[in-house]
Order: sequence, then C-alpha cells, then structure tokens
Amino acid sequence: MKLGDLVVRNSYGGDVLFRVEALRQATAVLKGTDYRLLADAPVGDLSVVPHPDKAPATQQVRVKVSATMQRMVQEQLRQQQTQRNDVIQRHGLQRDQAFFEVPGRVLHLDGDGNYMKKSMQLYEQMRVPAHGLYANEAQMPEILQRLLPQIRPDIVVITGHDGVLKHRPKEELYQLSSYKNSQNFVNAVRVARDYEKSRDGLIVIAGACQSHFEALLQAGSNFASSPGRILIHALDPVYIAIKASYTPMRETINLAEVIQGTISGVDGVGGIETLGRHRVGMPKPRTPYTPGMF
Repeated sequence: MKLGDLVVRNSYGGDVLFRVEALRQATAVLKGTDYRLLADAPVGDLSVVPHPDKAPATQQVRVKVSATMQRMVQEQLRQQQTQRNDVIQRHGLQRDQAFFEVPGRVLHLDGDGNYMKKSMQLYEQMRVPAHGLYANEAQMPEILQRLLPQIRPDIVVITGHDGVLKHRPKEELYQLSSYKNSQNFVNAVRVARDYEKSRDGLIVIAGACQSHFEALLQAGSNFASSPGRILIHALDPVYIAIKASYTPMRETINLAEVIQGTISGVDGVGGIETLGRHRVGMPKPRTPYTPGMF
C-alpha cells in the first residue's frame, strides 16, 4: 500500500471510498473521495480498490450526485425564466428590453484541495462568481480576516474535513473538544460575523462531515452541518451556496427545498430562514459584463 491508493475499510463494509494521504507505521490517514471525511485506520483493515468506478460505494454516491446535479441545472433554468418574467411584469418592461443579472458572489475556503477544484468547477458551470482558496482549517479565521474586505462576498463557504473523535462518550457529543475541526470552523464563522453582523448581509455556510451543527449556528452561520452527525457529500455546501446566489434578494431561500435537495438531506445540513442574494439591473452594460463585476 502506498500514498494515493484508493481504499475501503473492511470493518465498515467498504461503505466509503478513501484516498491514502499518509502512512504512519501500521496506521493510514485517509480522506474520503466523495464525502468530507478525514479518518485513520489500521493498514490491515484496508483493501485497495483497483477499479474505483466499479466499487459499490462509488456507484451509489455518483448516482445520487448525478441526479442532484441534473435537478440543480433544471431548477436554475426554471428559476431564471421565472425571474425574467417577474422582472418584466414588476418593472413594466417590454419583452425585448434588456436587463442583466447579478448573482451573489461566493468566497469559498476549503480544507481539501481536490474538493476545492470540484467546487470551483461547479460554480463555473452554474455561472456563480466565486473565489476559492485551499487552506488548512486552523488557518481559516486569519485568512478570512484578510480576504473578506478584499473580496466583499455575499456568501462565505467554510468547509473541509471534520469528524467526531474516536472513543468519545455520548455525553461529550456536544463539546467542541470532541471534534477534529469544528472549533476551527466556529472561529472562522465568528470572524465572518464580526465583519458583517447581519445574516442577510452575509450568508455563511459552514461545516463538514459530522460537524457540531448547533455550535456553528450559534456562532452565526446561516447553514451548517451536521444535525445528525453524519457524513456529508463534498458538494453539499456548494449546492446551498448556488441556491443562495440565485435566490432573489427579496425572497427567502426555501429551507425545505434547499436542504432536501442536498445529497445528504436533513440529517446532513440544516439552517435558518435567509434572504437570497440575486439582483437584476438595467439597462444592460455596453461594455462586456462578467458575473461578479458589480
């Protein structure tokens, strides 16, 4: 077994596909390929997966991902058409009068470089203006202090890897010290809230697998993981950010729709009532316009 190998844990029935990130004597440090999970396991408990695309764990997840992505595209197309019709009617415009759209701008900090790349690809595909940065979870509060005034985002995503530490008794489940990175995420959320106190002025989406949901909401996030302390998919925070970016600023994000639309569902992500960040403008600029320029 070597660094970069794709493996599953035999004792867990091969339920999650991992990549070997480090080897420490008889223990391997693992990162989930689809889920935001950081774990370690005895090397003897691992099996190398030579054909990951055929692995049951991979196939099940990717079917869900494909369905979610298709639904997201369809929802956005419907939403854009509805918004165009609404703008025309509300402002008394003619059908051929041009206006432009200003989706909410995202600042995304991610503790995993591979997930960061996947997230940025999805933002680009969905035409969401986004600035992404791969950063260690412990460094995120300091990085946010520097970047928030520079980027001036409408939406901040704070994610990476997390998890409940091993052998913690059930009564310690609500202590931040029982989590790998929840304290770092909480600290980053507090920095964001110091920058913009209104939850409608800056939407904060925070957490990863099994993160301390209640602490993140209390610190000031709008959406957080994980109410059921379960694994969340790598793209769940991105899905919520895209929905926030394209929900009109005068409307609240449909909580049931956005949470049930994630791959992980209501046990994976939760949140509070929040206004969207999408705007329209007119007339259409004569100079070339790119999303995020306003």
